[in-house]
Amino acid sequence: MTTKQKNIGLWLVKLITAVILLQTLFFKFSAAPVSVYIFSELGMEPWGRIGTGILELIASVLLLLPGKTLYGAILGLGLMSGAIFFHLTKLGIEVQNDSGKLFLLALIVTMLCVFLIGTERKKLMALIKR
Repeated sequence: MTTKQKNIGLWLVKLITAVILLQTLFFKFSAAPVSVYIFSELGMEPWGRIGTGILELIASVLLLLPGKTLYGAILGLGLMSGAIFFHLTKLGIEVQNDSGKLFLLALIVTMLCVFLIGTERKKLMALIKR
């Protein structure tokens, strides 16, 4: 695989991750019934819904900014870890007959963020050593 192919693949992973995070913002910021339901069940409505949306927006932007991918991936991983935790403990895998779609998207973003962190491991290790 050439360097160009690797770079294209890496950008594709970043873009897919950011798009998944960004597509949920409409639902969070417009107070869509499913988002209000989720955060009401968690006792975090509306501040949790809006705050999570803002953090997801920040993660998406960081993922796509040159040199900031590591930070976006770490933030995305943290957010999706929280989402997975709440699906497994309070919400259930299926939320309002979504066939587990939200849970699956959280798993996908988690895996992609872990991959991106792995690609930035030298930068991560340098940050840890500071």
